[in-house]
Amino acid sequence: MARYPIRRTRQPGYLDGQFLVAMPAMEDERFRKTVIYLCAHSDEGAMGIVVNRPLESLTFRDLLVQLKIIPGDQGIVLPPAAQAVPLIQGGPVESGRGFVLHSPDFHSTDSTLSIDGDVCLTATLDVLRAIAVGEGPARAIMALGYAGWAPGQLEGEIRANGWLTCPGDGSTVFDADTAGKYDRLMRRIGITPASLSSIAGSA
Repeated sequence: MARYPIRRTRQPGYLDGQFLVAMPAMEDERFRKTVIYLCAHSDEGAMGIVVNRPLESLTFRDLLVQLKIIPGDQGIVLPPAAQAVPLIQGGPVESGRGFVLHSPDFHSTDSTLSIDGDVCLTATLDVLRAIAVGEGPARAIMALGYAGWAPGQLEGEIRANGWLTCPGDGSTVFDADTAGKYDRLMRRIGITPASLSSIAGSA
């Protein structure tokens, strides 16, 4: 788990709390058909979490055991909310670092970052310990790694038609159909493959 790599500010013109939806022509294989929830965006750069790439090689329970939050005893039964937490490939930067996007019914002093009314980010073990004993948020996803941009880099990628943007929302972030988020957001934006070449990168 980790602290946040980019200072978040609420400045007009920045995209905190919005989705970045990769254009079908995205050349970077790491981001093809990804949906990124943008957690922080300022003049220092941007930081977001990919929310539609399930991590198949590890379960949330396995992660809790690795972090010594629960013992490896198979007899240990996690609360239903903990059993439902998906693991996500959050991005290519520092893929060993963990971030939890969650509903606002959990707050850790000095550790929880409120992004909008539906979604918060906590990057300390407090939230995992709480989830493991049934005292965590009602909805959560656990991401390993994140996507990061240097100052001005994301803006340049949007101008170059690398990304579409649309308002973020908790129902999509926490949707159990992780892999289907990309197609659903494209339909919500109202974009069809035939029309994409003329889109300037924002919806």
